[in-house]
Amino acid sequence: MGAQPERLMEAAEVWGARWDTCDNPMVRRYMDVACRKQTLVILAADLRTMEGLANLIDSVGPHIAALKTHVDLVDDWTAEGWGALCKQAESHDLIIFEDRKFADIGPISRGQMAGVYDVRSWANVVTAHGISGPDIVDGLCAGWNDVGRDGGVLLLAQMSSRGNLLGLQGYTDAMVSAGISNTGVFGFIGNGSRATELAQLRVRVGDKKLIWTPGVNLAVGDGEMGQRYGDPTQAILAGSDGIIVGSGIYKSESPGDAAKAYADISWKALLERSGV
Repeated sequence: MGAQPERLMEAAEVWGARWDTCDNPMVRRYMDVACRKQTLVILAADLRTMEGLANLIDSVGPHIAALKTHVDLVDDWTAEGWGALCKQAESHDLIIFEDRKFADIGPISRGQMAGVYDVRSWANVVTAHGISGPDIVDGLCAGWNDVGRDGGVLLLAQMSSRGNLLGLQGYTDAMVSAGISNTGVFGFIGNGSRATELAQLRVRVGDKKLIWTPGVNLAVGDGEMGQRYGDPTQAILAGSDGIIVGSGIYKSESPGDAAKAYADISWKALLERSGV
């Protein structure tokens, strides 16, 4: 007899009690996508052309769970072309994550979700700073509500870049306290380059919210312009629920193969952490 196909594990089996306790609908969707595709990889697609993005999505789509965009980074952006790109991402079962890092008051943030790029109509998850107060989450969620869509906000609790100010005493705790009970909060951004800091964040956050982490790469060390990288396995074992990888994939000779390598590593680490 030939080898039996590998059994796909149910999301509740992998995520345990967290599957039942999550309070944002987009969290459960991510957990489900991650399990079906067996990956915790969020691709940071920091490319400057629509064609480059489209080619990259097709080459890595089977091996990633979410696509992280910077819509205002794209030189040849058009509304029609971006709509087609989002449909392409959705055909690969990807959650679309606009890393906008909103930081204004609630009413302005609500307006920014519309605007030229109409982020509310295509993004499933966005990032935000909490410096303006908790109303920013309400404003962003109101933007999604305006077009009848669900979404979730990732609050920046930590950053992986050298010298960032989120490490000032009390800041991370304040972000967690502000977001932990808000159903509009998808989770928190943690520091994937420092497993010890990340583990401390996991303790603060508990199991109700997700933690996604930039600053991970198979090539551990310092990158350009102050970026720092930690090991993806260590990040997940320390508490990351999603590893954000950019140049380690799209600058490789074979982005598809690189994405699969990160996917395999991330899935293995999650199963080890979950004990299944």
